[in-house]
Amino acid sequence: MTSNKTRIFIDGQHGTTGLKIHERLKDRPDIELLELPMAERKDLARRVEIAQAADIAVLCLPDAAVKELMAALGDAEVCVIDASTAHRVADGWTYGFPELSKDHRQKLLASKRISNPGCYPTGAIAILHPLVEAGIVRADSTPAVFGVSGYTGGGKELIEVHKKTEVEPFGVYGLELAHKHVPEMKKYSGLVHTPLFVPSVGHYAQGMLIMVPITRDITARQVRAAEVHQVLSDHYAGETFVPVRPLADRKWLERDRFLRADRLIDTNSMELAVYGNEAEGNILAVASLDNLGKGASGAAVQVINLKTGVDETTGLAVAA
Repeated sequence: MTSNKTRIFIDGQHGTTGLKIHERLKDRPDIELLELPMAERKDLARRVEIAQAADIAVLCLPDAAVKELMAALGDAEVCVIDASTAHRVADGWTYGFPELSKDHRQKLLASKRISNPGCYPTGAIAILHPLVEAGIVRADSTPAVFGVSGYTGGGKELIEVHKKTEVEPFGVYGLELAHKHVPEMKKYSGLVHTPLFVPSVGHYAQGMLIMVPITRDITARQVRAAEVHQVLSDHYAGETFVPVRPLADRKWLERDRFLRADRLIDTNSMELAVYGNEAEGNILAVASLDNLGKGASGAAVQVINLKTGVDETTGLAVAA
């Protein structure tokens, strides 16, 4: 073992997110990956032992398995990045979205317990947080958030479904309106009430769009698309992974019309855009990202880079 390498243990490295994190880290000279034999990967005592030997433990597990491991780890010094939903709104955990605010990187640097953001919330919060903070979207309003993701967002079970020939080309789900991502959308957007979230899955592997209509009923006053665009541009000025497209930009549209959900696959970029109809006063904000990139594994690697003092783009692709 080389002492200047960061020791990382990925608990659940054979799942969708874990595999992508492993892929991004395995050839890096600054990283030493600690691994358990397949026969021991469900042995709690061995997982605790190897997690405690690591500098950073990344948990790519179901919520129950994460909670079991964290109970066994207690106050261990290891830095934990939890990719499940178990601690996304929990006290004592720092949300792993470095671009959330100007001082959020310092909070992440000081934290030993970090919750990796969900894919849909990453886009929703990226849009809503700055607008609530700027007083454009009312904190006591109920924004609508619409999202479509590739089927890899549903993990191994949904991937297997979409390998079959007889599968729906597109489907809306979460119609009980209690999706597991809603609590973090509410908390980190600065909302009093949960947003109305409508997720959907398309019959393609990776990539997602999150759309937030900036309607009259959620704004504090009459606003124009240019003002919404300026707030987002100012908030993410200088951010490599969160560029804001020019107002009403058409250059990224397929055939000058269609915004593809799979534009940014295999990158850690999340592009934001604002469109408006001035005559009607309608405004739409859109986030485009890879559900397995900035929406999952890429986000975790970005935080690992931040915590280890290397450039945040190390091992991560940026959209051209």
